[in-house]
Amino acid sequence: MSVDDLIVEVSVGPGVHPPVEAERVEAAVRHVLSAEGIEEAEISLALLDDGAIAAMNQEYLEHEGPTDVITFAMHEGDEPPLGDIYVGVEQAVRQAAEFGATPAEEVLRLAVHGALHVLGYEHPDGPERVESEMFIRQEELLRSFLSSGGA
Repeated sequence: MSVDDLIVEVSVGPGVHPPVEAERVEAAVRHVLSAEGIEEAEISLALLDDGAIAAMNQEYLEHEGPTDVITFAMHEGDEPPLGDIYVGVEQAVRQAAEFGATPAEEVLRLAVHGALHVLGYEHPDGPERVESEMFIRQEELLRSFLSSGGA
C-alpha cells in the first residue's frame, strides 16, 4: 500500500472557523480507514457553516435546517471506498455542549461517523442508535484516535 492509495482531502468552507485543524480531521478519517483495514479509498470532507449544510440537507435529504453530518458513499460492491462527507461545524459546536464534549472532539466524532457511513456502516434512528454496532465502533475509533494524540 502506498500513501497515494488513500486519498483524504479536507476543505473548510468560506467563513467557517472550525475548532480543530483540517489536518487533524484528515488524520481522524485516515485512522478509521486504517483501523478498518482499508488500503485504497478516496474521501473528501468539507467543513461547512449552518447555511451551507442546511441547503444540502434540504436539497438532498428534504429535511429543513442545519444538521451535523451528511455523507454520500459513491462506490458499489467491491470497489474501493469513494465518498463525500459534509460536517456542519456550527451544529457540531452546539451538540458538543449538549453531549458534554469539546467542540473539537465533536467535529472529529462526526468525521469518524461520516467515514464509517462511507464504509457501509448504518445505524437506526432514535434512541436505539447509541446501542448500534456503528455507534459503538464510532466511539471506539474516536477514543483510540484521541488517545494516540490525534487531538
